[in-house]
Amino acid sequence: MRAKHFLFSLGLFLSPLMSLLSGCTAPALAGSEVEAAAPPSMAATIPPTPTPSAQPVSIPATLWPLPLEPPLRFALPTPAPPPVSIWRPPLYTPPLALNPYDHFLFLRPIAADEVNWPLPEYRYGDYFTGTDIVHTGIDIDAPQGTPVLAAGSGKVVWSGYGLYAGRNHLDDPYGLAVVILHDFGYQGRKLYTVYAHMDQITVTTGQKVAPGDVLGYVGSTGFTTGPHLHFEVRIEQNSFFVTRNPELWLVPPQGWGVLAGSVLKNTGQPIERLNINVQSLESGQVWQVRTYAPHSVNSDDYYRENMVLSDLPAGKYRVSFDYKGTRYRLETEIIAGMVRYFTFREGQGFSIDPPAPSLPTSFPTNAPILSR
Repeated sequence: MRAKHFLFSLGLFLSPLMSLLSGCTAPALAGSEVEAAAPPSMAATIPPTPTPSAQPVSIPATLWPLPLEPPLRFALPTPAPPPVSIWRPPLYTPPLALNPYDHFLFLRPIAADEVNWPLPEYRYGDYFTGTDIVHTGIDIDAPQGTPVLAAGSGKVVWSGYGLYAGRNHLDDPYGLAVVILHDFGYQGRKLYTVYAHMDQITVTTGQKVAPGDVLGYVGSTGFTTGPHLHFEVRIEQNSFFVTRNPELWLVPPQGWGVLAGSVLKNTGQPIERLNINVQSLESGQVWQVRTYAPHSVNSDDYYRENMVLSDLPAGKYRVSFDYKGTRYRLETEIIAGMVRYFTFREGQGFSIDPPAPSLPTSFPTNAPILSR
């Protein structure tokens, strides 16, 4: 995979270009082991898997007899590799909220014929290697020149250089960027999406856009190590102080869901930068995600999570991690089109109870409003 990242600190620190994470390796598990499984009664509380609006075509295992004539022979060129995302199901249509607290409101800003999912080694809330620079969005590893699409309808309130540092700063870390103020909100608050590092912008400030409209093309302007799209979700203000994890806002592929968790110390404080393994009990595939770094990012108002892993096929999974020499494990189930939530608290173990509703998080009074 090509490697590139968005390099700047939302704690008001900028950094020179650095080499990319080469990948994530699951840590060796050692020490004692604690395992938690969903109680037998859990199955009764899990809603049935929703029927996707589009189902894959089933190909019968046995076909009709073929003619007995010898097959024709052709000299064919070696086929090119298929698009990397061709195996993924189509996306659900936003808005999608099978759970009243979920909010899958946005399309992917990259079409499905290219990579349109988060770079796994550099998710929201992750540190850039060897620094304290925290990522406030997701990176989508699409090639140079790939069209960048509006994730939802709204008005362009920013286009050009200077989103971080001020108008027309060519050395701005976002590079060429577009911000959309959407014509829908969430719980009475405004929603913004940010599209950064573009090579070219094709919209202007004040322009109305519809979902899927081309905003520009993937590039490597700003603080990057190569072409990709940096995508953010901001709530209430157009400020980097109020970002949220985009993986909780982008609709998943049909038949797939999202895992979110709150992993806490015995004091109730988040355990930071903890490697968590997520393994499908059906296919054996393993994903790895880290809990959030300690600053510059925000949890969802409802889930109050410090880890999110999207685009998981529905099914049964094992969540495991090492903490202070002990291995902890939980078996849970991903439900299509929904967020599966868990909590872990040191000394108390796991819970799959959903969080209690809470009031929205207050916003920093010193957060600069870059554009209304």
